[in-house]
Amino acid sequence: MAPSDTTNQDDRQRLVDQYTEIARIAGALAHEIKNPLSTIRLNMELLAEDFARCESQRERRALAKVEVVQRECRRLQELLDNFLSFAKVRRLNQEPSNLNLQVKQAIDFFRPKAAETGIEIVDYLAPDLPTVLLDRESFHGALLNLVLNAEQAMPQGGQLVVRTSAVGDGVILDLIDTGCGMDRETQARVFDAFFSTKGSGSGLGLPTTRKIIEAHGGSIALQSELGRGTQFTIKLPLPPRLAAARETSPDHP
Repeated sequence: MAPSDTTNQDDRQRLVDQYTEIARIAGALAHEIKNPLSTIRLNMELLAEDFARCESQRERRALAKVEVVQRECRRLQELLDNFLSFAKVRRLNQEPSNLNLQVKQAIDFFRPKAAETGIEIVDYLAPDLPTVLLDRESFHGALLNLVLNAEQAMPQGGQLVVRTSAVGDGVILDLIDTGCGMDRETQARVFDAFFSTKGSGSGLGLPTTRKIIEAHGGSIALQSELGRGTQFTIKLPLPPRLAAARETSPDHP
């Protein structure tokens, strides 16, 4: 191995070690916040039960204030849960997987909600797609984040196109919606932690999705036009042996 290769590997390992330590500290801090938060939530529930039995106007006002605190506690709990998921150092359990099958499972999970909101799902899944290595649980979560993002971009209904294809040493997954689209500033920041254009939400869904995809050795990119829609493109690598076989195949372009 050349000296420069060794140096690059050492630098990458140092960055991984630093990130791991930061993630550990952040996770420990989040857990420390969750403990008193649980106590606050429990006591708010008890207060709400006490005030619910009272009928005076003053006590009803007090109950309304307790309910506001409960709502904000729930929001903070959700934010902490999402942050812990984002900060977690992932140890992937990758197995040979059929990407089309994973996509179908995510679509089937979402289809009832899509029908309720007037979203048509159209899929173009390439036959004989090469096998890829996936941690199925985390990848399923990443897909659902993208599908949910598409749904939120189409509150009045629309169309979601899901397409797979094989290209070179990898496979491609496109998710294309006909939603509201994004301006350039939003596109530049959409994968930033805690960035959100919505009134609710943690702003960690898409950053977590990118983290999962990159942990698989893949990449995720987006194209969007305001008022017309958004396309997310995921590229996943083939296992090295399969990639080498495709490179030497006479049918390989």
